[in-house]
Amino acid sequence: MTSYYNLTNNKPIAMELILNTYGVSLNRDNEGFVITSKDGRQRIPADGIKSIQVSRGAQITSDAVMLAVEREIEVIFMDRSGNPIGRVWSPRYGSISTIRKGQLNFTFTHDALLWIKEVILQKMENQQALMLLLQTEQSEQGQLVQKSINRIEDYRNKVKLLDGDVVNDVAPTLRGWEGQASRIYFSTMNEFLPEAFRFEQRSQHPAMDVANAFLNYGYGVLYGKIEGALIKAGIDPYIGVLHRDDYNRPVLVYDVIELYRIWVDYVVYTLLSQNAITDDFYSVRDDGSYWLEGLGRRVLIQSLNDYLEETITKGGVTRSRMTHLTFYVQELAQKLKRFNV
Repeated sequence: MTSYYNLTNNKPIAMELILNTYGVSLNRDNEGFVITSKDGRQRIPADGIKSIQVSRGAQITSDAVMLAVEREIEVIFMDRSGNPIGRVWSPRYGSISTIRKGQLNFTFTHDALLWIKEVILQKMENQQALMLLLQTEQSEQGQLVQKSINRIEDYRNKVKLLDGDVVNDVAPTLRGWEGQASRIYFSTMNEFLPEAFRFEQRSQHPAMDVANAFLNYGYGVLYGKIEGALIKAGIDPYIGVLHRDDYNRPVLVYDVIELYRIWVDYVVYTLLSQNAITDDFYSVRDDGSYWLEGLGRRVLIQSLNDYLEETITKGGVTRSRMTHLTFYVQELAQKLKRFNV
């Protein structure tokens, strides 16, 4: 099935077009798009569409791609895990060269170390907050949560006190403490899941249980949104700060997403806790790995998109979560621009 969503009052103001069913195709019809599937044809105007996501087995014509480029609509090709593997975007995005020059200079400064420390500190604080939010009145669970919060706070204090000239001086230490805090976090969060969905540890490539399959796919979707925001702001997603060792990977996305993983965590844990997940949501391969199927992907994408478009107040400003993320990236671009000397 092809799915899309509207943000307000059922009006196509800012829509994501998602092609995630085998055999579905997207073509151009004058200034709009036509979706063709086994259920028939549906015309959707280009106005209001902000991105088109194409999964394996779906098709998009060159005419449709060119219309998307003309209208500055992202076209993102997704793998089975929800990760973006290709992207077509308008050449009008961002003041690329100026910001990129500053970005390269920034990565080798003390300011970059201060920035990535703040990212990790915020990630740990987000983890503490979500554990508090999800805990019940059970005394044993409350004690476990408080113990885990205190342990993560110890790592936050270590990060605050850690010093060096540049990121490379302390990168292994930062990664180690971040990893330890995350293990504490997920071990505790496991207690909030129904017994059938609990897992022993995080498994990424591939997922070895239902919960990790949902988390991995959700993170993949969020990767794509962050990468798109970086590109539109003129930032090179391939020039990272803490994540700088992976060749030909959008490593800055892996830095920035640490601020926002908690959004995926909340949506996934909420879905799993509702006991609405059935065998139709996922499949298990011969090697024991778990993969989301069409129904699971649609439910997760819809739930995550709805969550991202909810308005929250941050810094005295009320915006949707996705808009807050976009503005953060734009502010980061201006920060990087100042290092263009």
